[in-house]
Amino acid sequence: MNVDIQLTEAARARMHALLQDGAHRGMRLSVRQAGCSGYEYVLDYTDAPAADDLCLPLEHGALYIDRESYEVALKGLRIDFQQDLLSSSFVYENPNKTGECGCGISFSVG
Repeated sequence: MNVDIQLTEAARARMHALLQDGAHRGMRLSVRQAGCSGYEYVLDYTDAPAADDLCLPLEHGALYIDRESYEVALKGLRIDFQQDLLSSSFVYENPNKTGECGCGISFSVG
């Protein structure tokens, strides 16, 4: 299955930096029900994909995507990494998002 998730160069570089020490084989992206709007993104380290995970290869390791989360909320997702003097974070641009809470942590899909 083709995975319709895009990583910017900044996001790829950050994931590469996080995985290059070899302590983990990859990262796993999913969503979980949370907050006042419905879902929040979860990005964790993993040493092995779950049975149904989709795979996006990286230079060192892979980004594994929870299949159910992909079907519900992640198709077409664009992931960027932004950093300034005070903070750094992955930024998710999601065409499936129909709303979000006031603080921007949780989102809803149509």
